[in-house]
Amino acid sequence: MLSMIPSLLTYQMAGPLIIRIVLGVTLFHFGYKKIKGRGDSSGSNSLTYGAIEVFISIFLIIGLFTQIAALLNVIILVIKLGFKAKTGQFLSDGVNYYILLLVMALSLMFTGPGFFAFDLPL
Repeated sequence: MLSMIPSLLTYQMAGPLIIRIVLGVTLFHFGYKKIKGRGDSSGSNSLTYGAIEVFISIFLIIGLFTQIAALLNVIILVIKLGFKAKTGQFLSDGVNYYILLLVMALSLMFTGPGFFAFDLPL
C-alpha cells in the first residue's frame, strides 16, 4: 500500500475508534434530548427512538457489537432522512449532518470498532 506517511499506518485502528466515539456521543445526545421530552412525540423524534438511540450509543461508545449497533444506526438515520424528504427538507442545511452521521455508521460497519473495544478479541 502506498502512503505519504507510512509510519501512521501503525495506528490505522485509531480511525474507527475516533469515529465510533464521536458517533456514539452524538447519538447519545440526540436520544437523551428525546427522552427528556425536548423532542416532539411523533416520527423520528419519539420517546421510543430516543431510547433506542441511547441504547445503541452505549454499545458504540464501549465498542460492544459495534457492527450491529452501526447497522441499527444506519436504519435510524435512513428513517430520519426519509422523514426529512417527506417534509420537503431533504437538501436543507440540517440534513447534511444526518448524511455525515450515516457515512460514519457505514464506515464502522465495514472497518469494525478500532482500538479499545470489546469487539476486538471476538
